[in-house]
Amino acid sequence: MNSEQLAWRIRRHVLEMTHKSHGSHIGSALSVTDILAVLYCDIAKFDSNDPHMPDRDRIVLSKGHGGAAMYAVLAECGFFSITELLNHYSDGSYFSGHISHLNIPGVEFSTGSLGHGFPVSVGMAMAAKRDSQAHHVFAICGDGECDEGSVWETALTAAAFHLDNLILTIDFNGLQCLGACEQIIDLEPFEQKWQAFGWNTIVCNGHDHEQLKKAYLSAEKNIGKPTAIIARTVKGKGISFMENQVLWHFRFPHDGEEYDNALSELKSCKPIDISDPYELEVEP
Repeated sequence: MNSEQLAWRIRRHVLEMTHKSHGSHIGSALSVTDILAVLYCDIAKFDSNDPHMPDRDRIVLSKGHGGAAMYAVLAECGFFSITELLNHYSDGSYFSGHISHLNIPGVEFSTGSLGHGFPVSVGMAMAAKRDSQAHHVFAICGDGECDEGSVWETALTAAAFHLDNLILTIDFNGLQCLGACEQIIDLEPFEQKWQAFGWNTIVCNGHDHEQLKKAYLSAEKNIGKPTAIIARTVKGKGISFMENQVLWHFRFPHDGEEYDNALSELKSCKPIDISDPYELEVEP
């Protein structure tokens, strides 16, 4: 399965998971989908049969409210059965709305309190440097998350310790829970801020898989500085009526027109040679 196919399957899972559970954050999950697909398909070292493999790359989704996409990619990569995804957001389930590592193989750290996962990633990178380990730590933040002061304290720390084994991706979709980022706390000039804090920076289209792959491969070769990849994305990417709409930070696709239209749009752009995990295959 290539990264484009994997991204489609993630989006299909996210639609089903949020629809069935009446769970929120579908827009945030859809914007980070391509980032996760490229990381897990083309970049990160991991073994789904050995989730605690010592030399694995660590991936921490600091924007934990996009956890449906993370659960989906882990299931697709074989960490657990895709049938488990339909327990998302249900009573008694380990698959909480904000991502949790409790009894879920492949999740490095429970997140959801914004500005928390990124500092833990820096701790992981510092520990790896101390122990002369060769793996990378990949953290993923949201742009709204960068309103948190802890993000900038962490950025200073990572640069001070020359953590070139740390690669931060900012899912920059321009929206946060109450509106446009520029109207709440304007982040621009964003790239220059990271550079001023001592980071190597790369700006790319966060839905272009070749650009993402190139950015990650370049970041892995960078020496002496941590890297911030500013991935320009679209909230709700892949379902037209959800795109760039802050409403879909919270709303789930209701039965009827919303769910049917969303499903129809996804099916219309399904890559070739990939199956729909929610369609029964019937013997001819």
